[in-house]
Amino acid sequence: MNITVVGTGYVGLVTGTCFAETGNNVTCVDIDENKVEKMRKGIVPIYEPGLDTLFERNSKEGRLHFTTNLAEAIPGAEVIFLALPTPPGEDGSADLSYILGVAKQLSMLITDYKVIIDKSTVPVGTAEKVHNILIENLDEDLFDVVSNPEFLREGVAVEDFLRPDRVVIGTSSERAQKILKRLYKPFVRQGNPIYFMDERSAEMTKYAANSYLATRISFMNEIANLCEKLGANVDMVRMGMGSDGRIGKRFLFPGVGFGGSCFPKDVQALSKTAKENEYDFKILNAVLEVNGSQRSILAEKIKNKLGEDLSGKTIAIWGLAFKPNTDDIREAPALYIIDELLKAGAHIKAYDPEAMENVKALLGDKIQLVADQNEAIIDADALAIVTEWSVFRTPSFKVMRNLLKNPLIFDGRNLYDLEFMKDQGFYYESIGRNKVL
Repeated sequence: MNITVVGTGYVGLVTGTCFAETGNNVTCVDIDENKVEKMRKGIVPIYEPGLDTLFERNSKEGRLHFTTNLAEAIPGAEVIFLALPTPPGEDGSADLSYILGVAKQLSMLITDYKVIIDKSTVPVGTAEKVHNILIENLDEDLFDVVSNPEFLREGVAVEDFLRPDRVVIGTSSERAQKILKRLYKPFVRQGNPIYFMDERSAEMTKYAANSYLATRISFMNEIANLCEKLGANVDMVRMGMGSDGRIGKRFLFPGVGFGGSCFPKDVQALSKTAKENEYDFKILNAVLEVNGSQRSILAEKIKNKLGEDLSGKTIAIWGLAFKPNTDDIREAPALYIIDELLKAGAHIKAYDPEAMENVKALLGDKIQLVADQNEAIIDADALAIVTEWSVFRTPSFKVMRNLLKNPLIFDGRNLYDLEFMKDQGFYYESIGRNKVL
């Protein structure tokens, strides 16, 4: 099948590459000329485990192509995916200008039947908006607009795409259904379902799923904060809760709040949609409030220990990406923690296995980026662990004690055992557990 993917961010590039891996001919379109030129040279512009191997294979075998010219990518395509950014506006609503702008261009380029698919996370009713733009210049029998939300987790996005838990497709068109059944058949051979529903329900499904997961995270962060006040251990609470089959074990780990390209934006957008429809979505509003305060909790712990004025203090940061196995720093808790520490006068030395180039582009020389995790802690007054990269889980604590000016660790991901840290002689604060003094 000939496929065009408009937009080569995390969703678009993974989508295009994985469809090429199953034998489709895929053309990816992006307006960034430098990015397209790099991809033509075989350079993957994002860090996503496993993507580079598929990217290289399908580029060499001629199934994966890149262009800045939308017009040349349309004529032979049977399916057109819109994987464009929908950044939050100042009021929290999703900005649809990229999607609607491309829809306008498509309305002047399409000459035969196409299935046009909203792959981006979009507010309920977006498929109708795209449809209305297309019919300004096209007959309705030349296209169908489908909602096909992605459920990719950064860090395991390739695995999620190749072996999805489910595929959600919103369309009332039997013609579009047949095409998409054929397209997705190689990915659901083990029996995982393809759910067909109306477009609005498909759009709502994505927001509902992400908002529920965000709610679980914020709930556990609140439980963790209360555990600290009561002398309970959130690790024990989490295990006791997670063993209940009605609850499950996932998304119950407390920490420094959620970040990334999806949860913050999607929760805000759904809350805004509720307000626009005169519904007070109290739980979502609370989730946003909790997450806002949780992102600065590690900075508060550091200031409570070292003082509100951190002038002359050096704080080491391990982890800058919003989660491990990605270089994505969008809404990363580390950025909020760094901002609070800089305001207090601290000097920051930071290390992340993949995200430092992106942080450098954002923060410039405001913080010191170093080559490895041990360099970050040399003569530091304290260490803050923000992202749970595997390399941080079993460091040499003897080396750490020798390099740190003070044996102070503030762990936003609860990586270490409390008794072990006590035996190692560290002052250790984590989330929802007793301090080790």
